[in-house]
Amino acid sequence: MKTHAQAVVIGGGLVGCSILYHLAKLGWTDVVLLERDELTSGSTWHAAANIHGLHDNNNISKIQYYTMKLYKELEAETGQGCGVFQPGSLYLAQTEAREHQLRLQEAKARYFKADFHNISRDEAERLHPLVDFDGIRCIMYEPDGGNVDPSGVTQAYAAGARKMGAEIHRFTPVTATIQQPDGSWIVETPNGNIHTQWVVNAAGLWGREVARMAGIELPLQPTEHQYFVTETIAEIAALGRRLPSVADRDGEYYLRQEGNGLLVGAYEKDMRFWAEDGTPQGFGHELFADDLERIEENMMRAIARVPAVGSAGIKRVINGPMIWSPDSAALYGPVPELRNYFCCTGIIPGFSQSGGLGLMSAQWIVQGEPQYDMFAWDLARFGDWADKAFTKARVQDQYANRFKIHFPYEERAAGRPVRTRPAFQMQKDLGAVFGLNYGWEHPLWFAPKGVEPKETYGFTRQPWFDHVGAEVKALRSGVGVIDISNFAKYEVKGAGAGDWLDRIIANRVPSEVGRSCLTPLIGKRGGIAGDFTVTKLGEDHFFMVGSGMAERYHQRYFYAVPRPETVSFRSLTVDLCGVNVAGPEARRLLSRLTQEDLSNAAFPFMRSRRITIAGVEAIAIRVSFTGDLGWELYVAEADQVKLYAALLEAGRDLGVCPVGSRALLSLRVEKGYGSWGREYSPEYWPQEVGLDRLIKMDKPDFLGKDAYAALAGQAPREKLVMIEVEADIADATGGEPIFLPDGTPVGRVSSGAYGYSVGKSLAIGFIKTVHAQAGTELSVAILGRDHRGVILAEPAFDPTGERLRG
Repeated sequence: MKTHAQAVVIGGGLVGCSILYHLAKLGWTDVVLLERDELTSGSTWHAAANIHGLHDNNNISKIQYYTMKLYKELEAETGQGCGVFQPGSLYLAQTEAREHQLRLQEAKARYFKADFHNISRDEAERLHPLVDFDGIRCIMYEPDGGNVDPSGVTQAYAAGARKMGAEIHRFTPVTATIQQPDGSWIVETPNGNIHTQWVVNAAGLWGREVARMAGIELPLQPTEHQYFVTETIAEIAALGRRLPSVADRDGEYYLRQEGNGLLVGAYEKDMRFWAEDGTPQGFGHELFADDLERIEENMMRAIARVPAVGSAGIKRVINGPMIWSPDSAALYGPVPELRNYFCCTGIIPGFSQSGGLGLMSAQWIVQGEPQYDMFAWDLARFGDWADKAFTKARVQDQYANRFKIHFPYEERAAGRPVRTRPAFQMQKDLGAVFGLNYGWEHPLWFAPKGVEPKETYGFTRQPWFDHVGAEVKALRSGVGVIDISNFAKYEVKGAGAGDWLDRIIANRVPSEVGRSCLTPLIGKRGGIAGDFTVTKLGEDHFFMVGSGMAERYHQRYFYAVPRPETVSFRSLTVDLCGVNVAGPEARRLLSRLTQEDLSNAAFPFMRSRRITIAGVEAIAIRVSFTGDLGWELYVAEADQVKLYAALLEAGRDLGVCPVGSRALLSLRVEKGYGSWGREYSPEYWPQEVGLDRLIKMDKPDFLGKDAYAALAGQAPREKLVMIEVEADIADATGGEPIFLPDGTPVGRVSSGAYGYSVGKSLAIGFIKTVHAQAGTELSVAILGRDHRGVILAEPAFDPTGERLRG
C-alpha cells in the first residue's frame, strides 16, 4: 500500500467507488480507496437499485440524468456489466395534488428535452397488463426508468478507477484520521498509514463513526427497510418482455419486475431505527429478521393495484439497513470547520444519483467548486443544532412519509422547535405560524383573531393566501414589523479589519463610519457565492449581514483568506436579534421611540448608526428587503421582546402589523430583488443577475477576482428578468420551466409569488439572453400547464425607488 496520495476515499460502497472513479477521471490518479470489508458491504449490496431521471430540484434532475447515461458508458469503458434494465416506469396519480406534481414533472422533462409523458389507460394496460388502473386519474410514462445491478455498478466504478491508476484496498479498516498543521491528513490503518491531501468520508453506514475520528458529528441515523421478491408469476414468464416499474406513491409502495417475479418495497409508518448508538464494526453483508407485518398495509395496497402480487408466493425478503439525514438528502461537501475533509454520506436513492454525486464531489475537490449549485445537499445546511433528538425525529418523519408530496413552502413539524428567540411566545400569541431556518423558528404568517394558526399545503393557493396579502397591504399602506433575527450577522474588528474584509468581498469596504454597502462574494468559478450588507460602525469595526441558511456555508470563504492576529471575526447571529420596520409610516413610527433625526437628509438610504430606541441600544441600517422605506434594527437578544412590543404598541394608530416571511417573499418579488439560494448562487455569473456593478476590479486582490475576470468580458448566457403571469388559482414558486409560445424551452423560474400590492401574479426567472427583452411573450408551466407570461421592463412595484429612498 502506498504511503502518499492526493486523496483517500474511505468506504467501498457505490458512492465511494464513484467518487474514486471521477477523481481519476479529472486527472487525480494518485488516489486510494480503503474499504473495511468487501466492496458493496453495508447498504449497497442489498439495495433495490431503481433508477429514474426527474427530481423536484432541477440540478438534481441533471445529475440523475447524467448517472443514468453513465452506466452504459461504464459498461463499454470497463467491460464490467452494470445489469442495466430500462423497460420504463409508470407513474400513477390517484389524487389531484399528485396529478399536479406529475404534470409539473412532465413540463420539466420538456425543458430538459427528456421523455416523461402522459399516456392513456389503454397504453398503460398494454405496457403493464398486470396493473389494475381503476381510480387512477393520470398516468405518466418514463421510457428510461428501470433498475441496475448494485454489485455490477459498484464493480464497474472500481474497475474504471483502477484502469486509470487508482488503488483499492479491501479489508483495510481506517482506525484514525489525523490532521497535520499544513492541512493534510494522516490516515491510519492496520496495514500502514497514508499521508494525503484530502480525506473523503464515503463510509455509508459508518459515516458517523468515520466523522468522529476527525472530531465532527454528522446528523445521520440508520433505519431498517424491507422489500420482498415473489416467486415466478406465470403471466410474466409468458410475456417474453420486461415489464415497466410502477411508482404508485399515493399507495406508498414501489414495485418492479425481478426475474420472472415482482419486487415490492415499502416505507411503512411503523418504522424501526437501527444502530442508534453506532453502527457495529463487524457488520457487513448481514440482514435483519423478516418483519412483513410492519408493511402489511402497504402490501395490501400493492395487491389491490397488482392482484398477481397476492397470489404469488414470496421467494425472499430483504430487510437491511439504510442511513438517513434529517431531510433524506445527501450530506455532501467539505466540512467548513476542517481543511481538506470531504463528506458524501446519507444517500437514499443512490443508484439514481451515484454518478452525479461522484462527479460533483470530484469537481469540488479538484477544481474547488462543482459546476452546479448543490446547496440542497450541502452538509453546511445543518449546524450543531441538528442534534441526535432532532435527527431521529426528522428521519422518522422522512421515512414514514417517503412518498408524500413535498409541496411548495411546506414546513414539517417533526423535531421542532430546536432554536427559538425570546419573542417566540409573544409571536405565537399574536397568531404566528412558524417555519424553520437553519434551526431557528421564525414567523411565516400571522393568523388574524378568529382564524386558527394552522398551515395547509398544496400546489394551488392555500387558505393563508389572503392573510399573507393582508400583511403585505398593511405594510405598503402603513408600516410592518418583520422579524429578521434569522439573518446571519458577523462582526469584524481590529487593526487591519477593513483590509482583510476587502480581500474577501468584491465591493469596496465602506471607508466612512456610518456608511453601508451591498456586496457580492465571488466563487471559485466566478459566480455569486453570497451577498452581504457591510456596515462600518467605527474605525476598524465592521458589521455584516448575510443569508441565515448559508452561515455555515460561508465559513469556507471567510476561512480561505488568512486573518491577521490583530483582526477578530465572530458570528453574532445568536447574540443579536433583528427587526425590519418598513412601510411609508416607518419613519413616523420609529421617531416616536427615539430622539434620533430620521429625516432623509439626516439619515439617508444605505447609512447606519448606533441609536437608542425604546430604551434599547441598536444598530440601525437604512435598508429594507421589502423595497419600501425602512430600517433594519439589530439589538441584543435579551432586548428583543422589549423592542418588538414597543414597536407594535407605538404604531397601533398607524395600523402597524406583524409581518411574516411569506409576505416578505411577495414584497421582494414585487420589487424584483434576488435572494441567495434562489437568484444568487455560484452557478450564476454576476452580469447575469445584475450584481456586476458592485464588483470593483480596480481594488487589490479578492476572492474569485481572477475567475470573474475571465468571465467579465463574456456575454451573459441568460438574464434575470421579472415576468407577469396570467394565473388565477396558483402562482409560480420556483423551478417551473419557461417556454416560448411555440414550446421552445428558454428558462426557468427562480422565485414566484402573487404581488398583492400590484395585483399581479409575478415570477423572477432566468431567460436565455437572446429572448430576455421586455415585452417578450412566454409560457410559464405552473401546475405543469402553460400560463401566458410577459417580461416586464421594470419592477412591478416602485420601479424608480422613490419609496425606498424617500
